Amino acid sequence: MAAIIGTTSVMVVALGAEALAKAAQGGRGFGGGRRPPLVERDRVPYDGRFMFARLRYGTSMGRREPPWSHDYPRADWHFMRIVEEITLTRTHREESNVFSLDDPELMNHPVSYMSEPGYWSMTDEEADGLRAYLLKGGFVIFDDFRGADWDHLEAQMSRVLPDLHFLPMDVTSPVFHSFFEIKTLEFQAYYDRDPSFWGLFEGNDPSKRLIAVANRNNDIGEYWEFSDTGYVPIDLSNEAYKFGVNYLVYAMTH
Repeated sequence: MAAIIGTTSVMVVALGAEALAKAAQGGRGFGGGRRPPLVERDRVPYDGRFMFARLRYGTSMGRREPPWSHDYPRADWHFMRIVEEITLTRTHREESNVFSLDDPELMNHPVSYMSEPGYWSMTDEEADGLRAYLLKGGFVIFDDFRGADWDHLEAQMSRVLPDLHFLPMDVTSPVFHSFFEIKTLEFQAYYDRDPSFWGLFEGNDPSKRLIAVANRNNDIGEYWEFSDTGYVPIDLSNEAYKFGVNYLVYAMTH
């Protein structure tokens, strides 16, 4: 895997004319219209470069767009562009892969991302697959959920790792200092909710490896997706990218 040490200078979101053109094709969230129906991109073979790995799951909820695909694929691409610009990590800048929880190929990707886990359902085989991934050294980011979604996330993860439980994280947690110095956790996307950050640690010990992080009452992926549109202030998009970069760097070095 490519090195991850790079500049720690202040980040400026500049994704270029091509990304802006893609954004103009439609969207939703911060000021956009409804997207066209989801079309999942073809799988890109593993070649050693860092690939955004998005987790696909089943859901019993009837929705036009599957919840796991929220902000897909623009958030994925934009985040990879930022990672490549400010670190020495070689990435797939305009591609991302989607994996089921029991897909053996997920093991090639040390960091994965799940959107809207409040709608998450899984089979026993998928629970076994995610457990194996995390115990082998994988890291998962749970994002874009609020309110009662938290209870559902905890219930699902209790099937995956029944001996572990989420612990609250504060700004002193090492993950918030792995690349950028994040000085406050008051960053939020849902202005009617108080954001907080929670972690699953080996042995329920915060001094050991963090294996999953949950952005409770928050949605950093939304800021990634719309960072090139002008719908949100650059400063907020920058903060969202800082959290993501720190998660990635932490996962790659622990």
